[in-house]
Amino acid sequence: MSTPLAQKIKALIRATGPISVTDYFSMCLADPEHGYYRTREPFGTAGDFITAPEISQLFGEMVGIFMVHAWQRHGSPTNVQLVEIGPGRGTMMADMLRVIARLAPSMNESMTIHLVETSERLRGIQRVTLESHSTRVRWHESFEKIPDGFTLIAANELFDAIPIRQFVKTPTGFRERMVGLDAADGLVFTAGVATLDPQVLPSPAASVPDGTIFELAPARQAVMLALCERLRRFGGTALLIDYGHMVSGFGDTLQAVRAHDFDPPLAHPGEADLTSHVDFEDLAKVAVGAGLHLNGGLRQGEFLYGLGLAERASALARGKEPGEKKLITAAVDRLAGEGAGKMGELFKTMAVSSPALDLAPFRAVG
Repeated sequence: MSTPLAQKIKALIRATGPISVTDYFSMCLADPEHGYYRTREPFGTAGDFITAPEISQLFGEMVGIFMVHAWQRHGSPTNVQLVEIGPGRGTMMADMLRVIARLAPSMNESMTIHLVETSERLRGIQRVTLESHSTRVRWHESFEKIPDGFTLIAANELFDAIPIRQFVKTPTGFRERMVGLDAADGLVFTAGVATLDPQVLPSPAASVPDGTIFELAPARQAVMLALCERLRRFGGTALLIDYGHMVSGFGDTLQAVRAHDFDPPLAHPGEADLTSHVDFEDLAKVAVGAGLHLNGGLRQGEFLYGLGLAERASALARGKEPGEKKLITAAVDRLAGEGAGKMGELFKTMAVSSPALDLAPFRAVG
């Protein structure tokens, strides 16, 4: 079954030829008329996927503990800009704020809250979630609009939704992967004419077979650079949490999720969430190149346990009914455990800071 966006994409391809994976990715998520984030409620059991903050309050609480720790290590400055980019339903921010108010009253009192959100629909949900903080929450269309000053940034599952470029190994080198039409007028991957400089590949291209995919993410690099430049200018720390890999390599990680299950990426444009794995090594290179101090990376499970997840879960379970205790244990396992359907291993965490300082639970990397 074709989707309205599929018809629009096919008409574009017929008129101008195959489009890049980047353009396909962008249209699927952000097309003004049929884009996934413009038209659908992606989160929760009724949506297509569940993010970590929706699984348990424990996730946002651990991020809140990290923000307090970072603030203290920075010398407890006043007038903190607490920023979340891509805040979903506002759940993580609500959980962070509860912990910050309890652990660091002085930080809480002088802090303003900034949510970078382009979806008016999601802003409405966030307003309801954060109603008790309404006097100090500000929304921004773009990161550049945040006021000057010391900044703490949280970005959970931000980079995976930023479009990538893909290149495919052919007998004549790596060529840009495109989306075109097959003989039956269906969407299909094809190789374009743009070639890739072999210098950017993680290892000699001669050693990989034809059909191998290599992914580049210039748009992610640009966002990372903007974050770093702000931190270098005003001081602060950014925490990045996303699913991906610590070491750059070859492989096709483009994937679609629909109704909590994987879907072929070309099957339902506009009706499935499109993402790809984040290359943390690439982001780390951008940060170090911009003069920032790197803390990272850790698997999400290591990060959460290192901040006291087990102890907080025990405290939360104290005095609860057996059924509630079981739910808390299951949430911890899903957030920090390893294996299919769990986030502890697949998701990675990394922090960047200016000026240079080491942050727990990360190990110092120089």
